[in-house]
Amino acid sequence: MDKLFKALGDPARREILDALRARDGQTLGDLATRFEMTRFGVMKHLGVLEDAGLITTLRRGRFKYHYLNAVPLQQAIDRWIEPLIAKPAARALIELKSTLEGDQTMHDTDAKPDFVLQTFIRCSQDALWDALTRADQMAAWHFMAHRVDREGDCFDYRFADGSLMLRSRAIEITPKTRIVATFEPQWEGGGAPSRTVFRIAAEGDHCSLTVEHYGLTFPVLPGEGVSDGWARWAAGLKTWLETGEAVRFAHVSDGGAA
Repeated sequence: MDKLFKALGDPARREILDALRARDGQTLGDLATRFEMTRFGVMKHLGVLEDAGLITTLRRGRFKYHYLNAVPLQQAIDRWIEPLIAKPAARALIELKSTLEGDQTMHDTDAKPDFVLQTFIRCSQDALWDALTRADQMAAWHFMAHRVDREGDCFDYRFADGSLMLRSRAIEITPKTRIVATFEPQWEGGGAPSRTVFRIAAEGDHCSLTVEHYGLTFPVLPGEGVSDGWARWAAGLKTWLETGEAVRFAHVSDGGAA
């Protein structure tokens, strides 16, 4: 937490976060044109923000893209603020759009993701892989799905009433390190299918997990829609693996935590 608050204590770094909130996935060059400081100065601030976990980066060819990472802020809110306030009774889900249709796929080595989330979980690589691929475990920690049915490489996520919420088909799997899957919303207004990539890396007694979401055709706003959903998804997964508790970090309108 010390690194988090130190990073947020500088107004220039807060402005950089604001710039990424307005348009995620910017390069150093993109950001440098927005501020009255040298590229080196912007680079130093980006380093502090990355060290605090407030941004995550992705390199594609010659370019390094920077993404706002809401997970540390969400953890701070969950620790001190969320227990003291009433959650909204209802939130609208932002309609998800994508360019992925049928069996068409994009190669993430060439494309720039629309959303990136990174978190670190104290667990083994095997345990994280099981939590992401075993339907019984997924149903325990997912923030909205109360049941997950698996048939081959297809996963059906279902609401508490049994209705279909989301369908996901595995496109590529590298055991214990990488999953590429479709993201096919089934709720009303959920939009067309898009694509997700999950990357796992063992780092001693913990693992890093990076989620990349491709094919979105609307701005991703921290704390809303897709960004909010992935933050709650990651919180449930991390809690399950580190404590063994099955907690749903759902909106009050979705039934709250279980």
